[in-house]
Amino acid sequence: MAAETLAFQAEVSKLLDIVARSLYSEREIFLRELISNASDACDKLRYEAITRPELTAEDAEFRIVLRPDAKAKVLEISDNGIGMSRDELVENLGTIARSGTAAFVDRLADEGGESPSLIGQFGVGFYSAFMVADEVRVTSRRAGEMQGWCWASDGQGAFTVEEAEDAPARGTTIRLKLRKDAKEFLEPERLAAIVRRYSDHVALPVVLIEDGGAERVLNTASALWTRPKSEITEEQYTEFYHHVGHGFDTPWLVMHNKAEGRIEYTSLLFVPSARPFNLFDPARRAGVKLYVRRIFITDDCEGLVPGWLRFLQGVVDSEDLPLNISRETLQDNPVIARIGKALVKRVLAELKKKAEKAPEDYVVFWDNFGGVLKEGLYEAGDQRESLLPLVRFRSTEVEGQTSLADYVSRMKEGQDAIFYITGEDAEALARSPQVEGFRARGVEVLLMADPIDDFWIQAVGAFEDKPFRSVTRGDIDLSALGAKAEGKDAAKEDEAKTTEDAPIDGLIAAFRLALADTVKDVRRSERLTDSSVCLVADDSDFDMHLERMLKQHKQLDTTSKRILEVNPDHALIRALAGKVAEGASADLVADAAELLLDQARLAEGEPVRDVTAFGRRLAKVMERGLGAA
Repeated sequence: MAAETLAFQAEVSKLLDIVARSLYSEREIFLRELISNASDACDKLRYEAITRPELTAEDAEFRIVLRPDAKAKVLEISDNGIGMSRDELVENLGTIARSGTAAFVDRLADEGGESPSLIGQFGVGFYSAFMVADEVRVTSRRAGEMQGWCWASDGQGAFTVEEAEDAPARGTTIRLKLRKDAKEFLEPERLAAIVRRYSDHVALPVVLIEDGGAERVLNTASALWTRPKSEITEEQYTEFYHHVGHGFDTPWLVMHNKAEGRIEYTSLLFVPSARPFNLFDPARRAGVKLYVRRIFITDDCEGLVPGWLRFLQGVVDSEDLPLNISRETLQDNPVIARIGKALVKRVLAELKKKAEKAPEDYVVFWDNFGGVLKEGLYEAGDQRESLLPLVRFRSTEVEGQTSLADYVSRMKEGQDAIFYITGEDAEALARSPQVEGFRARGVEVLLMADPIDDFWIQAVGAFEDKPFRSVTRGDIDLSALGAKAEGKDAAKEDEAKTTEDAPIDGLIAAFRLALADTVKDVRRSERLTDSSVCLVADDSDFDMHLERMLKQHKQLDTTSKRILEVNPDHALIRALAGKVAEGASADLVADAAELLLDQARLAEGEPVRDVTAFGRRLAKVMERGLGAA
């Protein structure tokens, strides 16, 4: 059969172009990535052989072999794992079959080729081989199949696939034709040093074939999580994290624990210090692998780690599950449920320690994963008591982040609720018109800018018997929270007297008439100090931001009418009130009412309903102001 030439997926071509042009200072990471892939292939076959022992009957000892050939300038990395069929070679090596590909390519391009750390994070470690090789040849035979296959490419946009008579009996051999400037990776001691640094934790031997055929095992070849913690260095933990998490950042938190008693298992879990690329993938999968007595079972065990802890990376090794357990029945297994519950408890306890003992360090975690952790407040009712003390917020009264407990400790006398506002950007929320009256009275408002905030608040309801209250609701009595700041009152003392004489009630009545079809009501506002108008939700309706989100996601067909509040102390409102008292035309009042309503909508981040009409009204008002009409 003749070789078949195929084109790389577009994103792969972009990636290879970046790799080819960028000679990273840490090019040795290619070996770590290829050894890691080989280890995974052996793990997969070990699991398959539980039910199909014939797959490994002739070769039951798994290993990874490095074979440098200085004369030919070739380095081979071989494994006797699961191997790949023709279709698997095309799919696994010709595409990046994971979400976030475009984001990865963009980030790598933005880095200008200076950060090798991005390669592993996006699950494209195989392509790092092109950092050191002019040509990559992969021969593979899938366990249990007769035909072997060869994949080859020079990284220039295409690859070939053909039948291979020289494929290994089982597994994969990667043959790298090294560049002239990569000869160092043919030196046995250089290879040994790289393996000791990056792959010592790999739980099967990494063997170097030296001149004359002598074999040397380069790594410890035992599962890191089975070793006593006292014997493991920080560097070894970090490299193992790189292995399981496919990242290059330093773990923010390491949790290594052996549970004994009714259920026995060992867990080695990591919290990253940087967001994984797929953190917000709809699948919400954690990067935790399940082993049974050191044998890999799956990296997709649904009941092991909840979606709201999906930032976790690591392994869990159980002594109580049967080796032949089906992946399909794992999530219904009571042992998995008990292990999962214990893992959640331990992780939350460790996060609590960090939050209390290293609050500045905890800020790093919260900025990365706070939005994910808050999903647990909505989903896991039994964990809310543990989660609520961990939650942090931006606020109108303090710099940085604050906890709910600290907020409650600062509540004003007479304040019986925790006030908050939800939206898409904390900075914009801090400038929202609805916040003005609270700020003027020194009442703190929490700024919630994560999409989950609108949902968990409805589920939780209160903290320490203090209910959560949105400042965009129309039923808040600000007078019960005290007077505005003295400076503000003094500055507006004269304005207040004028306001008392202004026919505000007449203006409100005129606005109600003009906006009868578009708003639920028009009324005076106690919450505004600087803005002329704002929109608020009636008690019986959805919070405004929640309603917008539901409508955007096709979960809601209609939009509730809002209440338009007007600021009786604002110069524009007083002037309009005076015009109404003097008998202003209905058209002028209607135009002003519609323009102010559109202004309130824009302040909420909502579009103007009728852009053409908005422009016409604005032009008319400007004409009157300039004396042109």
